[in-house]
Amino acid sequence: MSLLDENTKDQVRSMFNDLVNPVKLVVFTQDSLLYAPGLECENCKDNRLLMEEVAELSDKLSVEVYDFVKDKEKVEEYGIDKIPATVVTGEKDSGIRIYGMPAGYEFPTLLSAITTVSRASTELSEDTRAKLKEITKPVHLQVFVTLTCPYCASAASLAHKFAFESEMVKADVINAQEFPQLAQRFNVFAVPKTVVNNTIHVEGAIPEDRLIVKTLESQQ
Repeated sequence: MSLLDENTKDQVRSMFNDLVNPVKLVVFTQDSLLYAPGLECENCKDNRLLMEEVAELSDKLSVEVYDFVKDKEKVEEYGIDKIPATVVTGEKDSGIRIYGMPAGYEFPTLLSAITTVSRASTELSEDTRAKLKEITKPVHLQVFVTLTCPYCASAASLAHKFAFESEMVKADVINAQEFPQLAQRFNVFAVPKTVVNNTIHVEGAIPEDRLIVKTLESQQ
């Protein structure tokens, strides 16, 4: 059973005509034959199927699938700590992560990440890119979203673009509904919400000039 209807597939194919460089979707999932207590992953199967369907829409895309329990070497290599997880990467790993299945209003987040990596262009302002180059300490952006939030994709994609522009930035987009304990830990009562280095909290879908200010605060 296909997760994407034919109209959506046609739209995505058209969008992917502008892809330039190869993109790899590295999917971390759970083998249906192997279960560990506390690690049951309700959406792992559908997330894998979604990534495989998307990859079929362009010869620039490929998929690698790893089991979260069995493939510990790859889990450590990519720093994955929960599933389902998808890494969007090109020639190098730019720290772009999606935790949870990017369906609904979050599907554009996946498409944006693929486009950014393939075209090697974020369309961020020169000022923002210059400030990102000033970052010397690691920055971890966690953007909490839901699949029914029409404003979340812009916040999620902005964080991914920051990660692509700076080797010091890692950006996780997290479905708050799939990871409720993590959302509770960071007091996520509304989305989108961006957490910078576990301490700086940013509410709402803010523009890049405000996010770069909050990101630079983590360097102090």
